[in-house]
Order: sequence, then C-alpha cells, then structure tokens
Amino acid sequence: GWREAVAAAVSALRAGGLVAVPTDTVYGVACLAQDSGAVRSIYSLKGRNGRKPLAICLGDVDCLYRYCHVNVPDELLRDLLPGPVTLVLKRSEELNKDLNPFTSLVGVRIPNHPFIRELARACSGPLALTSANISCQASTLTVSEFQDLWPQLSLIIDGGPIGDVQSPECRLGSTVVDLSVSGKFTIIRPGCALTSTVEILRQKYGLIPESS
Repeated sequence: GWREAVAAAVSALRAGGLVAVPTDTVYGVACLAQDSGAVRSIYSLKGRNGRKPLAICLGDVDCLYRYCHVNVPDELLRDLLPGPVTLVLKRSEELNKDLNPFTSLVGVRIPNHPFIRELARACSGPLALTSANISCQASTLTVSEFQDLWPQLSLIIDGGPIGDVQSPECRLGSTVVDLSVSGKFTIIRPGCALTSTVEILRQKYGLIPESS
C-alpha cells in the first residue's frame, strides 16, 4: 500500500489539493509550493496570518541548492538534514513568488521520515509544509487530533502516532535556525532539537549566535 499511498498523494497535490502527512516531528499539511492557489488554501485552512511564512519540504539535500542560496558548507547541511530542523536560507528565483512574498528568506525541511521524503521526490517541485492544526493550537501527533481539518483535506496519510503522545516535548515541532548570514546563526524557534543543533553549529562549524 506504500506506493499506492505515495501515488494517491502525488495525484491529490497535482490537482491543487492539501494532503495531511506524517513527519519526524508532528503531523503536517502539504501542498505544491509552486501552486499559488494551493498555497492560499493552506492559509485559509489554518486561519493563518498571511505574514507568517510557510516552509518548503524537499526529499534530499541536493535539491536544496535549486531553491536556496546556500552560504554554509554542504557537510553542515548533511549533518542537520534529514532531521527535525528547519534551515532558513536566502531563497532563489526558482521559488514561487507568491510563496512568502514578504521575505527574501525561506525555511527548508527535509524530515527524517521515509513517506514524506518519498512524496517530495515524486513531486516535480518543493512541497509547502505546515503543521496540521489550526494556527495557535497545539501540534498534532495523531490524525484524530486534527479531525476538524479533515473536511478541507484532499487526502490524509495515517502514519500512526508520532512520538510519545503524552509528552509535551514531542509537540514542539522542528528547531528553526536562520543561517542566512555567513558565519552566524539565529534560533527562530527552539523546537525539539535545539541542543544538538546548536552543538553542531558552534562546535563543529564555529558559527556564532547572531546576538553575540
């Protein structure tokens, strides 16, 4: 059923639909990032502030160079990705102008989850990805937790419970770090992988926190 599920999700996305997917942190809702109508649908679904950016999701680190201007070593990208981290970089011209038109940056996710990576590889461009919940409500770790969104979704991929449903830490989502300034990093959201991420950036690559 795995290949059928990927094929069904690709088909729904290409038709402009929104698909709920498991990731390595929480459940997400994805659409094709290059489809402006679908991007508007995600904002509407979540009741999300139009100034709050969406991340893009890719299947592999190699794809990142197409949609971002990378100013850190390739090895650094591969130390953090795939994993529960969102890297914020300068966006390239390839990315849909209607996706986060108010910023020159974009957050990139490569979740360490086989289904969503397979799905991202099967789509010609990046996915736009956000958590499967109404804005300002708790992140979701099972599909039943976002039942209120079901009617507006084209497809729901049930990957079972993610992490420990009882643990508040599991609902923190990815650690979001801005790497757009050479030699520096800024933590935008601590998320679930803060300590390990900062350790890699500071100790292995000598990056310094933006505030210092």
